[in-house]
Amino acid sequence: MVDQRQAQRMTSGAGFIAALDQSGGSTPKALEDYGIGRDAYSTEAEMYELIDRMRARIVMSPAFGGDRVLAAILFEETLTREFDRKPAARYLWEIKGVVPFVKIDKGLAEPVDGVQLMKPTPHLDETLRRATRHGLFGTKARSVIGAASATGIAAIVEQQFDVAQQVLAHGLIPILEPEITISIPDKVEAERLLLHELTARLADIPEGQQVILKLSLPTEPNFYLPLIGHPRVMRVVALSGGYSQAEADTLLADDAGEIASFSRALLEGLSAHQSDLEFDATLNRSIQAIYEASVKPALP
Repeated sequence: MVDQRQAQRMTSGAGFIAALDQSGGSTPKALEDYGIGRDAYSTEAEMYELIDRMRARIVMSPAFGGDRVLAAILFEETLTREFDRKPAARYLWEIKGVVPFVKIDKGLAEPVDGVQLMKPTPHLDETLRRATRHGLFGTKARSVIGAASATGIAAIVEQQFDVAQQVLAHGLIPILEPEITISIPDKVEAERLLLHELTARLADIPEGQQVILKLSLPTEPNFYLPLIGHPRVMRVVALSGGYSQAEADTLLADDAGEIASFSRALLEGLSAHQSDLEFDATLNRSIQAIYEASVKPALP
């Protein structure tokens, strides 16, 4: 059963989603950006311990709270961790007022037809039951579009919606993330194909249920406006996708009704070597800038 207080916040609340779901592929780079080199750990367990310390420092910072951060996406293994001696997801909601989501995909398959589908997700129903037990509001699943391939993009969207239907059946809200690589030469055409496929497949979502769409910032401002306010769409959110924080904020500010769901751009400037005062001040500036880019009229 969807928590109606959390649903209300996600539907109409002011703020953005913090993507704190760095996984096996993205963790080493995130740690390097944070000032922790690969020589600081020798096993995967040690690597995840370090990234979870970073996440805990962010979440427990006085700069991080529900006044500006609507939600946070966690890595699945983080669900077994605690923030200030409280289970991670429950700490987010009960202490910080931040709606908790969890990343459920297992990474990307090899490129085929210009796209990377998600790897198979075995035991997904058990993962979703576990998410419910931990008090999660929803999930996130990412795939990548590397070319304006009509058949590839159709396959991406089909897989995303198949997973979404499974998530909805467990009373959770899915974030669908078919990311378009921002550097591809045919990005505009890829966006057109993606919008067409998303619009078509939204009709398959049962009446009264909704999904969240996490999309790369479009080339043309307000390109995804037809999805905002769609009865099957709770929210349209933007990923930073390789842009700097300043670039992503500028682009986002031009997209009416769309809010941020930044990962690397949110962490920009943070370092393991900063004092708590420096760390909190840097995080506060980032949160405020992303918040301001996310808060604007729903329609132009």
